[in-house]
Amino acid sequence: MFIPIILFWILKRILFKPVLKIIDARESAIKSDIAIGEQAKNAGLALKAEYEQKISVAKNEGQEIIKQATLRAEQKSEEIISNAKEEANSIKDRANKDITQEREKVMNELKNDISSIAILVASKVIEKDIDEAKHEEMINKFIEEVGEAKW
Repeated sequence: MFIPIILFWILKRILFKPVLKIIDARESAIKSDIAIGEQAKNAGLALKAEYEQKISVAKNEGQEIIKQATLRAEQKSEEIISNAKEEANSIKDRANKDITQEREKVMNELKNDISSIAILVASKVIEKDIDEAKHEEMINKFIEEVGEAKW
């Protein structure tokens, strides 16, 4: 009867205490690892939240940049169209001015030709020398009166 108690006491001293120390140490190490794991998890979640916020901000900035670029492109397009219209109007005005000048030039040349022909015809009809300057003045006056009425 004493043997099992003595054996128990010997085993308790020799075997159980060291085994319990090893188990306690292992439990302590596991608890420490779990605490470190929890800290790492929390840090990871915080980083994830920070990165998600940065991604959201970057996305918003990207959309704003696209919006601004679109507005600038529209403004540039309107400016180019406006400049093209102004240039077209300028070209049209110059063309009209050139047409008017050319018309006046042709009219003057035509008046001079008619005047010369009239003098020549009058000289032939009358068959005498007429004072050319006076006759030309009369013809020009007549052409101007008739020209203003018809032209």
